[in-house]
Amino acid sequence: MAIIDLQNACDQSGIPEEERFQEWADLVLESRTEETELTIRIVNPDESQELNHQYRGKNKSTNVLSFPFEAPNNLPDFPLIGDLVICASVVEQEAKDQGKPLHNHWAHMVIHGILHLLGYDHIEDEDADRMEQLEIDMLSKLGIPDPYQEI
Repeated sequence: MAIIDLQNACDQSGIPEEERFQEWADLVLESRTEETELTIRIVNPDESQELNHQYRGKNKSTNVLSFPFEAPNNLPDFPLIGDLVICASVVEQEAKDQGKPLHNHWAHMVIHGILHLLGYDHIEDEDADRMEQLEIDMLSKLGIPDPYQEI
């Protein structure tokens, strides 16, 4: 089971209950035998844009940013895997634009972000295919259809 530090730093409506974040994190991390900790911070567009600009050189807000934790050599079994920063308004707008239920898109963003914390990426096509398939499989367990399927 994951230990989540959920921080809500915005007043956006439509943010899922803490239990949903727990459910989604537990699904991604279910195969891990050790305790796992992460922070999920829900932010407004300004904070998202600032972090995206500072760490990725992109001067715009984005749906989810992942900051994996790298433990010092003397803490090899440290349970913290990192931080997710999710912009609520971007997630909501994307769900509208893509014609998807907001709940489903939130689940996808959390799962996607945690996979990044675990070292998955989508830079190379082969890696992207692997990561997307993991997302599709996990979302399917929640009864959520393939988020990459054209509507």
